[in-house]
Formats: sequence, C-alpha cells, structure tokens
Amino acid sequence: MKYSKSDLIQLLGAEALQRGEFTLASGKKASYYLDCRRITLHPKGANLVAAGMLEAIQASGELPAAVGGMAIGADPITASIVTLAGQQDLPLKGFMVRKEPKGHGTGKQVEGPVEPGQEVVIVEDVITSGGSALKAVDAAEAFGLKVREVIGIIDRLAGGEAAFAARGLKLTTLTTIKDFGIEPE
Repeated sequence: MKYSKSDLIQLLGAEALQRGEFTLASGKKASYYLDCRRITLHPKGANLVAAGMLEAIQASGELPAAVGGMAIGADPITASIVTLAGQQDLPLKGFMVRKEPKGHGTGKQVEGPVEPGQEVVIVEDVITSGGSALKAVDAAEAFGLKVREVIGIIDRLAGGEAAFAARGLKLTTLTTIKDFGIEPE
C-alpha cells in the first residue's frame, strides 16, 4: 500500500476523531478526542501509518537502526513499520519502551534487538505536549540509543513541537488537527 495523506485523514475522521467533552492525559479539557488505536489496529490504518512514517524516515536521511516508542501506544505503530520495512527488505528493527523497568529477568526498560550507540526514531500516535514521547526519548537515551527524531500520526498543536525542539529533536507528523478544521485550544 502506498501512503496517501488524504486516505489517512479520511480514516482518522471516520474512525478516530470524536467530538464532545473529554479530559486528556494531561488533565486538560478538550472538545475532541483522537483514539488513534482505532487506526493503528485497523488493517488499512496500520498500513497507511506504516507507509507514511517509513516514507518520512527515509526522507530524513539514512535509515536508522530501529523505530520504537512507549508501550502500549507505539507498539502497533512499531510493528507495522517493521513489517513493511521487512517486506521492502530494509534492515529496520523495532523496540519498545516500558513505562517502568521490568522488576524481574533482565530488568530492562527498553526491549528489542537494539544496542547502545545505535540511531533510532521514536514513534507516537497523538502528540499533545510531547510528554509520553519524551519519556520514551529519555529511556532510549538512558539505554544508550541516539534518538534522531520523533514521528507522530497527528499533532494536536499543543506545545509538543516546541518541547521536542527544546531537546534538539525534530518532530514530524503525518497530520495535524488543522486537517480536520480544528484550531488549537
């Protein structure tokens, strides 16, 4: 499947965007909610997101060693990208970041076939303040990975880009809320 921004916008509007009164993870109130798991766990959505993100990753330079992000939200994104990369014979691996290090076994917070020193890209579904993705960045860097950039499905335009810029990271998103006629709140 080729990436089509218009197809992704149409699917997000039909499957993920809800209007009403919602409380976000930050505690802020919002007049809309984006449930991107309805996209990342959808057969067409998973393919569109993977194709769009893989295209963005390739456009920004040499292929990193891996993509990954905070469990559970980034897991289906990572799996879709890695699957598509494998179909194209690209050596792109995946990893996941646990909210906390495991309390047993190896006690890792970063899981997957990655090694310190490798360059990676953090993936995320919805970018609001950037908090969740920044936690993934912190854990990846503590593990020894070099985070190149963050790629999200949709930017709520609520400060995330500035938060990443303050850390020297570029944010790329496939869409923004403006694609749905919504202005930042």
